[in-house]
Amino acid sequence: MPILAKEPDMFPETLLDAPAAGIDESWFAMYTLARHEKEFMRKLRPLEIAHYGPMVQQRKRSPQGRIRTSYMPLFTGYVFMRGDEIARHEAVSTGCISRCLPVTESEQLLEDLKRIRLILEKGNDVQPEPKPLLGRAALVKTGAMAGLRGTISKVHSQHRLTVMVNFMQQGASVLVDEADVELL
Repeated sequence: MPILAKEPDMFPETLLDAPAAGIDESWFAMYTLARHEKEFMRKLRPLEIAHYGPMVQQRKRSPQGRIRTSYMPLFTGYVFMRGDEIARHEAVSTGCISRCLPVTESEQLLEDLKRIRLILEKGNDVQPEPKPLLGRAALVKTGAMAGLRGTISKVHSQHRLTVMVNFMQQGASVLVDEADVELL
C-alpha cells in the first residue's frame, strides 16, 4: 500500500496533446525549493495553471519487512509549467520556487516530455538518469513503445533505453527487450 495515494502529475490531462491555448503562452522550467515539487503542483491546480512534473514509482522494503510505495519526482527539483507572464508570476508567488527558467525551444521540450510520458505509462523499471549515458542511438520497432527514439546501453546484462530532455541534459531510462530495438 502506498504511503500516500498517487497525485496527478499533470494539469490539465491534455497538456501535452493540445497546442498552447494563447499566443503569449510559453514553457518554463520551474526549479523548486528542496522537496517542494508536489506541494508546488498542489498549489498550481486550484490556480488552473498548466504544469507537468513527472513522477516515478519507488518501492522499498521497511525494516519490518513491509513494502512501501512512494512517488518521487523523476527530475528532482523541476516542474514544467506552461502559461503567460501572469501565470508565471502567480507560480513564483506560491513560495515554492527557487528559480524560473524560460524555455527557448518549446517545441523540442514538448516532444521530449511526450516521450517521457510514454515511457512512464508503458515502460518497466523507469529510472531517472541525471547524467547522459554513453550508448548508441536506437529506435524501438515493436511493442508498447514502438517509434520511441533514445540511447541504448547495456547495464547489468539488461538493455536500457534512455530518453533525454535536452533542455536539462537529464533523462529517464527504461528496460527494453533487445529484439524490439533497432540500432541507428
